[in-house]
Amino acid sequence: MASFVTEVLASSGKLEKDDLSSKISKMSRKVEDTKEEVCDMMNKRYSEFLPSLQGSQELMVQVDEVSKEMDGLKNCIETEVSSIFDLFECFCGCNNFYVIQFHSAMEEFNKALLEKKYVDAANQLERARASVDSLKGWKTSQLLLLSALSSELTVQRENLIYHLGDEWKRLVIWRLPSSKGKVELNLSHACNKDSEAKPPALLGCVLQALAIQGDLQHKIKLFSQVLLKTMLKPLVMYPSLSVRVSEQPGEGTIMALQCLQESHNEKSTPSQVYSKLLLVLRTLHSHLLGTVRLDVSIGDRKLSAILGELIWEEISQCIIHECLLYSIPTNNSQLEKYKTVIKETEEFEKSLKQMEYLQGDSTELLKYARDVNCHFASKKCKDVIVAARKLMTSKMHNTVKITPDYKLRLPKLPAPASELKVKQETIKDEMTMENTKQLSAWSLSLPSCRISESVQQLMELALNTLCEAVGSSTQCALQLFFTVRNIFQLFYDVVPTYHKENLLKFPHLAAIQHNNCMYLAHHLLTLGHHFRARLPQPLSEGVATFVDMVPGFRKLGAQCFLAQMNVQRAEMLERLSTAHNFCNLDDEDNYIAASKAVRQVIHQLKQLGTVWQDVLPVSIYCKAMGNLLNTAITEVIAKIMMLEDISSEDGEHLHTLCQTIIEEGPLVFIPLAEENKNKKYQEEVPLYVRKWSTFKELVIVLRANLQEIVDRWADAKGPLASEFSSSEVKNLIRALFQNTERRAVALTKIK
Repeated sequence: MASFVTEVLASSGKLEKDDLSSKISKMSRKVEDTKEEVCDMMNKRYSEFLPSLQGSQELMVQVDEVSKEMDGLKNCIETEVSSIFDLFECFCGCNNFYVIQFHSAMEEFNKALLEKKYVDAANQLERARASVDSLKGWKTSQLLLLSALSSELTVQRENLIYHLGDEWKRLVIWRLPSSKGKVELNLSHACNKDSEAKPPALLGCVLQALAIQGDLQHKIKLFSQVLLKTMLKPLVMYPSLSVRVSEQPGEGTIMALQCLQESHNEKSTPSQVYSKLLLVLRTLHSHLLGTVRLDVSIGDRKLSAILGELIWEEISQCIIHECLLYSIPTNNSQLEKYKTVIKETEEFEKSLKQMEYLQGDSTELLKYARDVNCHFASKKCKDVIVAARKLMTSKMHNTVKITPDYKLRLPKLPAPASELKVKQETIKDEMTMENTKQLSAWSLSLPSCRISESVQQLMELALNTLCEAVGSSTQCALQLFFTVRNIFQLFYDVVPTYHKENLLKFPHLAAIQHNNCMYLAHHLLTLGHHFRARLPQPLSEGVATFVDMVPGFRKLGAQCFLAQMNVQRAEMLERLSTAHNFCNLDDEDNYIAASKAVRQVIHQLKQLGTVWQDVLPVSIYCKAMGNLLNTAITEVIAKIMMLEDISSEDGEHLHTLCQTIIEEGPLVFIPLAEENKNKKYQEEVPLYVRKWSTFKELVIVLRANLQEIVDRWADAKGPLASEFSSSEVKNLIRALFQNTERRAVALTKIK
């Protein structure tokens, strides 16, 4: 029992000891943690406090410095304010001075305006403007005051401009009719409606006042536009117009346009234009610009110079295009007379310079007049091209006959110096150099044919133009020569295009076009040679030639005619195609169709023969007709040779049709209008129709028996063998004859 109590006590005491020790250890840890926190707190406090303390001390120093600067600035501001106050007192005095000056100027302005002293009024207005500008220079001026003064200045300026414009309308009066009527300009020096005499030189005062106010340039510009439109330009453009100047008491000087009797001339001559314009400009200079006692000018330019500058460019161009352009000569012989026009132009400009309308040296007007050679060439070239184009687009069927003895009417040209020397040396050797064998007189001549009258005129136009080039200046000669080349190039390009449809539609025109091209090519060969030595360099050194254009013209003519030949050939083959290949002619309908086709072809050829008669050269005519006839019989031969079975009746019909062609074919050769001269060409048909002999042999075979065919073959040496091959003859025999022993024997002989 005692031991048990002892154990219990012992265990409980042990437990109390254990519990106490754990509490002590916990308290110790809390004490340590508290120490660490206190330590950390003290470190943070003092580590941050010292720098902030130093910064605060530095800021205190800066605050002291700024305080001192503020005191210094305060003293400066007080000093400036006192000085500005002194200046403001001075400025108020100045403002009062400019305002007083403005008021005085406006009073003087109103007084001068009432007395119509417009120059004084304009000057006073400028004085008032200067006062306002001076006030604007003071930036501290009262805005309301400036606004009021500027507004008053603007109102009074407009008032002055209105009065000046009103006086201008009374002194310079335009009477412009609403429809056709007389144009008048009245420079008035009379009394006004209230019968008050106008002050002397009132017009000058108005002009001077406008110049001072800067409105004179605009007023003169409007005046110049009306002057140009209603007076100066009409005087240049219409010869029937003239100008009449009269002094009317009570009205002043009046310039009026009046229409004389209708002039037959389309354009005025330069002398007429110059005299009319000078009368107008002298009147203006005397009564509007030149007699003003006051020196009216804008800047350093006088009023007459300003007006001249405004009108000169437009009026000079009008004179050039409406007068000088039409006065340029059309040939060299008139160039000498044109020197008068140049002199008149020089005098015209000289007069304008004396009146100070013009300044400086020669103008475009005088340059244009002096450069007459260039303008002559340009005008001539233009006229030539226009005339050439008109000829090219005219009707082609108006023709003229060209014979071998035809020659161009070449004008007599001066012989070049080089030829004179050579001629003297060669006269002695003429007899020794002559060849006993001479060419025919027609060796290099153009064969008889017909060409368009317009083409003949075109060649004459080219000749006349080249004649103008002879003796002209180098530049003029070059222009004229290359214009002639352009004529032919234009023909090459324009005619085939312009007449394209007709050239294909009408064989007559195609033949004429062929002849036209050959005619031009023929003469282009020697055209340059005839003129070359008489033209200036570089044309005389070989440039003046047309030979390079010859092949093109020949090709053009050939192509045109060949195109027509193809059209005719196609029509012919189309007609023959209706013959049903010449088969089964024992059928009446087939025979009628074949006979009709043959008749149509013969009729077509006769029509062509008539159309081309006396138009184409004989050789070309025969070749063309022979070619077409050959096409027809070649087609007939081909169709017959394709037949595999020809009955006796078919053979008779074929023979009849072919015999018709043989009899009537030569009759289409009628190249000449005289019937008795055509027989020769009808007998020479085999020369022009390549298949003629072949066709005649075929006609013989169609009616021959087997023995006759074998005889004409003659072991491949007869006339039949020269036209057909053995296989073709055998096919004919098989088609014409039935299969018998005699046919077999005959076939064996054809080899």
